[in-house]
Amino acid sequence: MTNEIVQHDETEARTDGDSMSATWGELLTPRNLASTVTLCLGVALFAFNEFFIATALPSAVQDLGGTALLSWAFTVYLVFAIIGGMMAAHLKQRFGARRTLLAAASVFIVGTLIATVATEMLHVLVGRLLQGAGEGVVAALCYALIPELFPSRLVPKVFGAEAIVWATAAFSGPLVAGVLTEHWSWRLAFFVSLPAAVIFIILVLFIVPKAAQASASTSTLPLSRLALAGVGILMISLAGTVDAVLLMSLFLAGAMVLLAVVVGLDRRSENPMLPRAAFSLDKALGAGLWVVLLMPLAQAAAAVFLIYSLQHLWMLSPTVAGAIGAGMAVSWSLTAIAVASLKSAETRHLVMQVGPVLVLIGLFLVALAIGTDQLWLVIPAQGAIGAGFGTSWGTLSQLMMDVSSDEERDRTSAMLPTLQSAGYAIGAAFFGLVANTMGFGEGIGAEVLRSAMLVVFTGSCLVASLSAMAGLRMARLVRIGKGQ
Repeated sequence: MTNEIVQHDETEARTDGDSMSATWGELLTPRNLASTVTLCLGVALFAFNEFFIATALPSAVQDLGGTALLSWAFTVYLVFAIIGGMMAAHLKQRFGARRTLLAAASVFIVGTLIATVATEMLHVLVGRLLQGAGEGVVAALCYALIPELFPSRLVPKVFGAEAIVWATAAFSGPLVAGVLTEHWSWRLAFFVSLPAAVIFIILVLFIVPKAAQASASTSTLPLSRLALAGVGILMISLAGTVDAVLLMSLFLAGAMVLLAVVVGLDRRSENPMLPRAAFSLDKALGAGLWVVLLMPLAQAAAAVFLIYSLQHLWMLSPTVAGAIGAGMAVSWSLTAIAVASLKSAETRHLVMQVGPVLVLIGLFLVALAIGTDQLWLVIPAQGAIGAGFGTSWGTLSQLMMDVSSDEERDRTSAMLPTLQSAGYAIGAAFFGLVANTMGFGEGIGAEVLRSAMLVVFTGSCLVASLSAMAGLRMARLVRIGKGQ
């Protein structure tokens, strides 16, 4: 253990020293530009597609019919995106990053074409399934390739750039998709991802080395665990689509049991799909993955209910409510740039610990705004939530890779966007259950809505508190050398 701590300290010192000379401009030099564009484009496909489709789908349903299938268009995408993310490390190990990315991007393109030319909602569902499966793998491998394509001193800048991509998608995706849908067609909002996917494939052909295509490993895909995980995520998604509180509770409880079983089986397997220390609070990696899961889970309350609350508690127009909601994305971008620009790795690690606390403060301010009827508090609340993600997400992601062994780094990297999606899905379903229990529904009065939202955001504060405690636990374990 002593040798591991010394090696960790030496690596951190080298990284810290190297980062002194790292600049944002280096990402745009001829040596790094194509790699930067490739990885950011892979993440952008996932992020923008999510927000584009969310805006365009209601118009697709109106055109094609099949209103009852609207929620399934989100569900199948999410389920297969998470399954794709969980498969990514195995596929990379078995077939190589290059071939896996090319195949996954091709699956995404086929799905996009099917959805774009759909003549009924069933075709849209098939397209969304393929989009999710392809993009889940692409997003996971784009994280895994960061330490392979860039020197360690530039990794914080790359994570900062990808954070900006996510925040930009959250800010501009609904607006652009709305314009395309309103003035042309919902099909164009689906189609717009195709040119980007084609460019991504061309870049992969040039950027990802052929030498990384093959592996001597012949490990098989853990299909039974993937199936159980898929059923668990499906149950979580279904919990968010039903109104009956008892049925929602059963779906969520069943999902949690299934996912716990998957983690338990995976730990005992000789062919794991998760890092060995995943969710173990005795290791920095395990505690850190709890932070990765719990931060978006807590923020899901605001993602689902904040805009609705702004419109129905304070009678704001959709445009004004959307502008306030976008404040989180702007704050995320600005703070991500600021943190990635810090020269000291030690300083970035200290700032990272503040991230979950800022999310907690922001959610508390939202609850306070609702309880006291003070609209102005929502604005600094959004800033704090965005700053929480911006100050921590990139550094946290890099740290999770740094404390992983070479053997497990791909599995860890692939889990980062996968757990983020799972956190939002679980949070949306859980806080939907809380809201429904408190009487949330069509035509409710302002006071009932206010009471329901108070309980929802109080619950989100509790989850954010858990993420903050997990973050402090992770930092302590890193200091004493208990990484994996």
